[in-house]
Amino acid sequence: RSAPAPARRHRGGRRRGPRWSSCCTPAGAMGLEPLFQAWSYFRRRKFRECADVCSQLLERPPGEQIIYLVSRGYFTFCFILIQAAWNLKTRALTEMVYVDEIDMDQEGIAEMILDENAIAQVARPGTSLKLPGTSQGGGPSPAVRPVTQSGRPITGFVRPSTQSGRPSTMEQAIRTPRTALTARPITSASGGYVRLGTASMLTNPDGPFINLSRLNLTKYAQKPKLAKALFEYIFHHENDVKNALDLAALATEHAQFKDWWWKVQIGKCYYRLGLYREAEKQFKSALKQQDMVDTILYLAKV
Repeated sequence: RSAPAPARRHRGGRRRGPRWSSCCTPAGAMGLEPLFQAWSYFRRRKFRECADVCSQLLERPPGEQIIYLVSRGYFTFCFILIQAAWNLKTRALTEMVYVDEIDMDQEGIAEMILDENAIAQVARPGTSLKLPGTSQGGGPSPAVRPVTQSGRPITGFVRPSTQSGRPSTMEQAIRTPRTALTARPITSASGGYVRLGTASMLTNPDGPFINLSRLNLTKYAQKPKLAKALFEYIFHHENDVKNALDLAALATEHAQFKDWWWKVQIGKCYYRLGLYREAEKQFKSALKQQDMVDTILYLAKV
């Protein structure tokens, strides 16, 4: 057998083929570069592992945050590591708590009871005859055996939550529970919104991943790829509809109002805030630019 032929070299004596920088050494049990390993975790829906690997990349020194992946001939592909890791971690944290807005409307007990189409309980004046009450007859006096507000006789034994802490009417039962974001009684939808807002505290013990109060939304609105991932993180993970609406408005203005995706997101923010007329306008405007099934379903909800 003859010896294998040596690899061809350039004029300067360098080997042909892919050249990896010093910060691209294989890492992890899979033998992949950390960024590709995090992307592999994301594709296999292992979002917690993906976020952990991205956190390790973001903790690197500033000198290792710019990476040159491959050099072939006259073409050099430059990749900014910190932006890729930041974007990937943002998407991973969003996918961990993502809930489809179309399938979120589950009819619970509160939605069935709180019906807008109610029948008047009291007749209009002059439309009915006043009948004598049944308690005016020869029945026993209520003073003999006192009763509660609901009409149950008070016995010699007091059970918990039967006399003092139990509401007597449906209005009193739904009057106290309220969320921190709205004055609407707790339903399946409002309870889900509150659970989405606490996801940042549950998944990040050290605090939120992104400090929204110090974020320059105008700067990120000019970067479409980062802006879309940041919007979904703010809307689904942080449940901050106001900042999400501000980012979507700045991004659609930067896109010269030609991007239908941002119009749908603005409509979702308006729908979450209860501005249904404005949401309807945004969905109809998005349908004029791009006919999508999701947009039609959002419009049907309005």
